[in-house]
Amino acid sequence: MRAGGPESTAPGADGGPADLPPGASGPQLARAVLDAAKSRRESAAKTRRRSPGGGDGGGERRLRGYSGPGPDPRDPQPLGVVLERLVKARGWQQPAAEATVFGAWERVVGPEVAQHSRPVKLEDGELTVEARSTAWATQLRLLASSLLRQIAREVGHNVVRKLHIHGPAAPSWARGPRRVRGRGPRDTYG
Repeated sequence: MRAGGPESTAPGADGGPADLPPGASGPQLARAVLDAAKSRRESAAKTRRRSPGGGDGGGERRLRGYSGPGPDPRDPQPLGVVLERLVKARGWQQPAAEATVFGAWERVVGPEVAQHSRPVKLEDGELTVEARSTAWATQLRLLASSLLRQIAREVGHNVVRKLHIHGPAAPSWARGPRRVRGRGPRDTYG
């Protein structure tokens, strides 16, 4: 590039000298180029200081050395926070909520109801609950709407939409290795 050529004195997109006379000599031209570079550097430094990532231009560079006394993403995190992020990142919110219904049944429905019932299965938002006695099954059917509200409050909405409540299952001798054809066990309850 020539020192006094027309491409060096024409204003460019890179912020070159624009106010030089056409017959500028080498020292004047060098001085103008140095002044332009200095002003570009100062304007870049001002925008870097105003950037939201801190004074060093970004969050990536900050992670290289000592983090200082303030909170930092590299600090140890509580296990619950890490698991919560993992569940959210993997899309496991629905299975986790369904597991809460079974794992924390007492907390979800209360200690008295949990003492007399247990969840059996959950499919397509329909929860099957087995009561300890037929009287408790009747009581739970009457409390079904409030139980649904409690479950929704604890584990989230649309996890359980409908309850199927039944009493204890009676023993059946219809199938088994020692089944005998006929009227069944008459003398058992004799």
